[in-house]
Amino acid sequence: MDRFLELRSFTEVVDAGSFVGAADRLGLSKAAVSRQVAELEARLGVRLLHRTTRKLSLTAEGEVFHARARQLLADMEEAEAEITSRSREAVGLLRVSAPVSFGILHLAPAWGAFRQKHPKVALEVSLSDRVADIAEEGFDLAIRIARLPSSSLVSRQLATTRMVLCASPAYLRRAGKPKHPSELERHAIVAYSYWSERDAWEFEGPEGKVTVRTTPWLRTNNGDVCRAAALQHQGIILQPTFIVGADLAAGKLVEILPQYRSITLGIHAVYQSRKHLTPKVRLLVDFLATTFRIPSWPA
Repeated sequence: MDRFLELRSFTEVVDAGSFVGAADRLGLSKAAVSRQVAELEARLGVRLLHRTTRKLSLTAEGEVFHARARQLLADMEEAEAEITSRSREAVGLLRVSAPVSFGILHLAPAWGAFRQKHPKVALEVSLSDRVADIAEEGFDLAIRIARLPSSSLVSRQLATTRMVLCASPAYLRRAGKPKHPSELERHAIVAYSYWSERDAWEFEGPEGKVTVRTTPWLRTNNGDVCRAAALQHQGIILQPTFIVGADLAAGKLVEILPQYRSITLGIHAVYQSRKHLTPKVRLLVDFLATTFRIPSWPA
């Protein structure tokens, strides 16, 4: 039995949380993955996984072995990358994490062009507004839209996006147009759950910094849901231009209080290290930087 395949099968089962998920990732049958993990346990003489009908969990020995197995696989990938980095050819699986709305609106249309340039790359794109742990979850690259804190990760800014306070003309005719951020307290608000300041919205205006505490009638973890509610005249939203830019240009949404500016966020490609950076990751970052050099949304 191939020991590398045993290690890969075991770590994929742990990462996926199931034999079925691991089999899908590896392109193998569930029976083949189960057999490899069972033979690994037999060879080691220990049980690595607790198996129940509802879930899998690591034994104490499995915890230790999983950490070492992940490191061995990472070392092997680094060794391969060190050799293949002499070539500018992008080869292999690229696992990418990205926010949902940005991934659908702006990344999805770009993947075909990337594949045309680099046909030997296979992409696995995971969309979630949750901030993924790149190392723990095995991603090669993540797209993050934020003011990035200091980190051991490496980042490259691809573009920027401005947070815009807006609503539909019909809502503003019905509820009135605010003349100051403090008036937002009496308006219907649709809020994004992952907004770092939660219900406190901050603006920079003629008198300096202004913070207003909103009371949303709807909270959601997806910006497109906020946009849809605003287009249905359900209230005021604070969303990035990469989501609402086209609606503002078409007059479907109207910017409110433009003299009070919210924050501008960087759109970053984030990865683990510049050391032994594989061609596939380097070329993807370069491709995204070129793609979004002149963004399709207003800055």
